[in-house]
Amino acid sequence: MMRGWPAIVLTAVLAAVASGAGTWISASWVLSRREPPSLHDIVHHDLVLSPEQLTRIEAVEARFAARRPALEADVRAANQELARAIERSDGDGPEVQAAVDHFHVAMGALQKETIAHVFEMRSVLTPAQADVFDDRIVAALAPDEG
Repeated sequence: MMRGWPAIVLTAVLAAVASGAGTWISASWVLSRREPPSLHDIVHHDLVLSPEQLTRIEAVEARFAARRPALEADVRAANQELARAIERSDGDGPEVQAAVDHFHVAMGALQKETIAHVFEMRSVLTPAQADVFDDRIVAALAPDEG
């Protein structure tokens, strides 16, 4: 009777991993099917900027472009850490949870800096331009709410 428990636990762990992988693959596929406009596209194609605004926007973009690779590298490193923790783990233990926490922190930092970048760009715009910008950002973030 005791001999069957390891097989049951192994089956449950494999089912959980397969379920998570299937969910991740499905979500990635669905999200890739409808690519929202980029922030760059919104600013440079949907708005008519003055030369002074364009200069300021380009400076804002350059500052964020310099910082973004490090943020994205931390997200990738956290993802790798999570993969290694899952590979070494017998279940959802402390190592896996620490890796999940690192991933959340890394993603949160990227998202917070991206939002700060959005508002810094918005500060360069006129009120009328900001209205268009806000509408495009909201539509990109919540496409089904329009």
